[in-house]
Amino acid sequence: MELQPMLVDTKQRLIDRVRQHPFLGRCRQQTVTLDELKVFLVQQGMYSSYFTRYLCAMMGNLPRNDYVLKVASNLVEELGLAEDSPTQHSTMYREMLAHFGLSREGAKPLLGTRRLIDTMFDHCRDPKPARGLGALCLGAEMLVPAVYTDVIAGFQGCGVSSGAVAFFQQHVECDDGHADIMWEIMMELVKDDPGQVALMVNAGEALVDARLAFFTSIEASVGFAALRHADAPATLLSA
Repeated sequence: MELQPMLVDTKQRLIDRVRQHPFLGRCRQQTVTLDELKVFLVQQGMYSSYFTRYLCAMMGNLPRNDYVLKVASNLVEELGLAEDSPTQHSTMYREMLAHFGLSREGAKPLLGTRRLIDTMFDHCRDPKPARGLGALCLGAEMLVPAVYTDVIAGFQGCGVSSGAVAFFQQHVECDDGHADIMWEIMMELVKDDPGQVALMVNAGEALVDARLAFFTSIEASVGFAALRHADAPATLLSA
């Protein structure tokens, strides 16, 4: 298989793997509970609070200044410095939490959340930029539109207005652009060294494994692990 089609295939396969998790399945079916979604909000907030640091760690390993400048545009938007995004994403998320009477202050990360954070940092700090790019692109940014679309459906099923979760809708619309920038850099790296593909794919797989464990921790924290489908793949049950 040619390298670019291989990565495209990997992208879709990873998206499909994530969406097979029962938590997102119940979001789509609108049978997820608001208690679960509130746990998701706090735990996702913990993971996302490090996002600028994930980016900075990965940028420090990029081999060319023009790559750094491209990725820096993502950082500018996260910090609320872009003209079309004047509010820091962390502020928007904090306001969304407050709408539900929630806060990250004093909250403890679930085991799955800790694993997700550690796995992302491990890849982004690696001197091999392919690992950080694969983690952030294949294992995070390219998953966001699908994951957040399902989460929005879950909130709608709980009677929550779209305005209350506008943060997720904005990221459904903008994170494709973030992923595209990293994808372009990945294609450049692969063109120069085809051996980088395996590192990218493995990184994406590792982050999806951690994301599945994250969802499983949320289910377990509110006693919904028993709702897993009997025919769910064993890899999901053990994630």
